[in-house]
Amino acid sequence: MAAQSHYEELARQLSAIGAVKRGLARILPPECPAGSAAVLTLLERHGEMRISRLAELLAVDMSVTSRHVAHVAQRGWIERSADPADKRSRILRLTPEGQTMIDDLGLRTTEMFAHTLKDWTDDEVGQLNTMLARLRDSFGDCRAPHVRGPETRPPTRTPA
Repeated sequence: MAAQSHYEELARQLSAIGAVKRGLARILPPECPAGSAAVLTLLERHGEMRISRLAELLAVDMSVTSRHVAHVAQRGWIERSADPADKRSRILRLTPEGQTMIDDLGLRTTEMFAHTLKDWTDDEVGQLNTMLARLRDSFGDCRAPHVRGPETRPPTRTPA
């Protein structure tokens, strides 16, 4: 097990990841904000799905997911069709226009990282990818308890 100071530094470094996320947000086209990009990316990675599954993957509630879905549907990047198993539900899938947007987002992201990390070696970028994947895998099911809650004191006893 690593030293406590290493975990503290890891927490500080991960907090600073916000700067990376802001950099990624700046390269997105104005018509495709981060929430929309996340919807498209998940549909490409996981294939067609119900909105409830998308909300689960996004880790946001249904109202937020619905707004993101409405945004990408209005632009023609996804289509919503009736679920053959349950006509009340909709299945979401990428359209060719959505795939074109995904391709553009991938190119923008790749170019941004290539420019920002131009002084990194291939091996260093590979190590970062490996370690980030390992970190993500270590968390597994994010709903599982990983940390104890606040310590509670046992009730104090009064002498009888």
